[in-house]
Amino acid sequence: MKKRYVFMLGIILCACSRDEVTEVNKVNVTGNENTVLSNASTAKVGAASIAGLNWADGRDNFVDGWVILSGLEAGDSYNTVVAKTDAILNGFTSKINGVNTIRIPINPPSVGESWWGSYQGVIDKATSKGWKVIIACWESASSRDGIIDNTTAFWSMWNTVINKYQSNGNVYFEPFNEPHGYTLAQLTSIYSQFLSNYSGVPKGRIILGGIGYSENVTGVGADSRFNGCLLGLHNYAFWATRSVTQWRADWRSRIGSYGSRTVITEFGATMNSGKDYQNGNQSDNEIAYIVATSDVCRTDNIASVYWPGLRDGDSYSLFNRGGSGTNISINTVNSSGIFRVRYGWGEN
Repeated sequence: MKKRYVFMLGIILCACSRDEVTEVNKVNVTGNENTVLSNASTAKVGAASIAGLNWADGRDNFVDGWVILSGLEAGDSYNTVVAKTDAILNGFTSKINGVNTIRIPINPPSVGESWWGSYQGVIDKATSKGWKVIIACWESASSRDGIIDNTTAFWSMWNTVINKYQSNGNVYFEPFNEPHGYTLAQLTSIYSQFLSNYSGVPKGRIILGGIGYSENVTGVGADSRFNGCLLGLHNYAFWATRSVTQWRADWRSRIGSYGSRTVITEFGATMNSGKDYQNGNQSDNEIAYIVATSDVCRTDNIASVYWPGLRDGDSYSLFNRGGSGTNISINTVNSSGIFRVRYGWGEN
């Protein structure tokens, strides 16, 4: 996630009328996550039945060197990465029943240098367990301009990744995260080249981020060259202050008529402050946003990947980790947040 801190004076939070209160408040979160998870169903909504979590680098995924997911270390061997991944995914499954996808970052150094030999353990272990893996390219921390840092290194990276995982049906490819430095015409030119370079990859396993901070998919979705590709969408509560009804409308305006192809690859809000996302006051902007997001995902059949499931030090993280070495435990930060994410997946 690229956090753009906006300083606004005089914001008046909108109070929600009774007709804006969502009807999903049917299960009372007690603080015991088993209460929440006992209502699991097999239903999934949205594109490719994706129900996911972002697993991120504690520094955020914008780094100049290797991206190293929370819980991993630069010196880890392939086998160590496999063991840690197994522990973390098992932890996710035990705490948020219904999850089936992780979204992870890559960048040219992570793939072109020695870390790639170990990092593949995340993808290999996850897919061997039946998980879907979305592999997305992040730009460097020193750039952060929404433009590919080095096109030669970019295409070399993707050559390596796709040569390795093209035949694995559980792996999805997201060419570039938050491409806000490009016009629509420039962005679609890059996407067209991606499809040409990797014509052997089924379009249904390619996720094309929307324009700007992946904030609207209608422009990319309308381009017939990308028919059959999935579309990546981001939206955050700190971008604006809205009521539940307004947040629902905002999501739908960003999705347009492309809901069947859209994957919300990032959405999230503060989880470590004790907010009650199930029964809390919906005049709170973050609560209104999370309620509206889960409503739209469930009722409109929109796939979603929460930001982040696990990222060390991130106030939005649904989980934190304990233990050491390969003995990693996953701990819930906010049970009501888990309820909302699962509701959006068609669970509960």
